[in-house]
Amino acid sequence: MTYRGPYKVRVEEKDRPRIEHPNDAIVRVTLAAICGSDLHLYHGLMPDTRIGHTFGHEFIGVVDEVGSSVEGLEVGDRVMVPFNIYCGSCWFCARGLYSNCHNVNPNATAIGGIYGYSHSTGGYDGGQAEYVRVPFADVGPMVIPEWLADEDALMLTDAFSTGYFGAQLGDIVEGDTVVVLGAGPVGLAAARSAWLMGAGRVIAIDQLDYRLEKAASFAFAETRNYTHYDDIVVEMKKTTGGLGADVVIDAVGAEADGNLVQHVTSAKLKLQGGSPVALNWAIDGVRKGGTVSVMGAYGPLFSAVKFGDAMNKGLTLRMNQAPVKRQWPRLLEHIEAGYLKPSEMITHRIPLEHIAEGYHLFSSKLDGCIKTVVVPGS
Repeated sequence: MTYRGPYKVRVEEKDRPRIEHPNDAIVRVTLAAICGSDLHLYHGLMPDTRIGHTFGHEFIGVVDEVGSSVEGLEVGDRVMVPFNIYCGSCWFCARGLYSNCHNVNPNATAIGGIYGYSHSTGGYDGGQAEYVRVPFADVGPMVIPEWLADEDALMLTDAFSTGYFGAQLGDIVEGDTVVVLGAGPVGLAAARSAWLMGAGRVIAIDQLDYRLEKAASFAFAETRNYTHYDDIVVEMKKTTGGLGADVVIDAVGAEADGNLVQHVTSAKLKLQGGSPVALNWAIDGVRKGGTVSVMGAYGPLFSAVKFGDAMNKGLTLRMNQAPVKRQWPRLLEHIEAGYLKPSEMITHRIPLEHIAEGYHLFSSKLDGCIKTVVVPGS
């Protein structure tokens, strides 16, 4: 898959990736996925997204080649690869902040490296391809347990791990009311994970009925379609006894609908780093002294966020790109015990050669699309 400009992607032949460093591996991709944050790239929202770049930060595959210093992987290993590229040894990695690695994206002051997510995150080609180069192969990838199905492993490379991390950052206390803004894959995962952390009530908010139906069946959440209310924040207050939710998780990010002016100035005119609608709803809808967890992706530019309100309400704001591998041990326990089946979020499977149609389907929210898996060589 290659990017040709906003709303334009196509499949073309590129050189097979090669070992560039002794600790690289080359992985033959068996499954990839299109992520909601890929749509920010597809729509031209993220800076320094270059023509010819290959997207895809969610993928699993089989090790095809290893560099001379790789010790933890062998050719033929079935591996899942976290979307973070990280060295494992810098100040940040030593503290588990894998998404903020200091060595893999040296020109950036904030984010570390991410597969297939523009040159702002290091310019690494991603996994919506037949082969992908995996740097620091002894650090990031993990051999998939024999009992774990491929599609469940794929969901752990980003979407489910990010949603779980979002719930983690909420510091949920037993009995808390948790509101999740956005019922895409990350929102679904966050809502489902909130129960595992002791939530007493989980409410999912979206504008698409088919996604809310999924939130009810997959995440066991109460649902609200914000288009049915004059002011969804007022509804959030009413349904929580006038106080507001204990925790609100923003699983929407840069392209939030709900306010035409904000959406146009951010998503269309790109005068902001993203529409702040969901984030402002979170700030307004959480109770005083509550916690807002931000999982939605935003660009680096200024956004019209109600920061003064957050300060005056005494809110805790927590956010980051998920350090994916940190979430895996606990998630694997939950899956093996039968509490989770992440692949239940998947609605569509498409061959790699049809990926342009896949992006259109997902972007335009057609055919009840929630999560799309890409199958190379199918």
